[in-house]
Amino acid sequence: MTRLPFQTREALDDGGREVWDSITATRGSIVTDEGTLMGPFNAWVTAPGIGGRLAELGAALRFESSIERRLLEVAIITVGARWRSEFEWWAHSRMALAHGVSQEAVDALAGGTPPPLPDDERIVHQVARQLVDDGHVDPATYAAAAELLGDRGIVELITLCGYYTLVSFTLNAFDVALPPGEAPTWPTDTTSS
Repeated sequence: MTRLPFQTREALDDGGREVWDSITATRGSIVTDEGTLMGPFNAWVTAPGIGGRLAELGAALRFESSIERRLLEVAIITVGARWRSEFEWWAHSRMALAHGVSQEAVDALAGGTPPPLPDDERIVHQVARQLVDDGHVDPATYAAAAELLGDRGIVELITLCGYYTLVSFTLNAFDVALPPGEAPTWPTDTTSS
């Protein structure tokens, strides 16, 4: 279930179709059997003036970054776990594993416990976690990240964390569902008062 009507490419205006084509050209299998887009992309083709720019930024952050993909995925799943963004977690925990992040670390992040990480992943995780906790990075963590990634890399990392916070908010606010047959990592509390 989603709060937005699902869009098909044929039902979109020229701007929406242009964004659709750009998104599908740079990402894997994101078109459903029903001919709609998974993840945040349905929202983005609904508002193509914003969505196109967001899709371009996401592609640049993931595919043009100076940061190794394994480290990018650590940051993304740290952000996704913080916001309990089911779709983001579903997509990127799998990518993290595929790019060399350990199963133990992924499981710890999902469970909200400190993950066992090698030094480079630990530094990236600390930056992402501090940002999503209070919007700041302490001096020691910043210095370690700057040494690891350089000035360009630290700008990319901080931007990536902000971008995936936006993606998490989009997915959560519009109740974007997991693909059929996938179970949530964080079941919702149905007993709330």
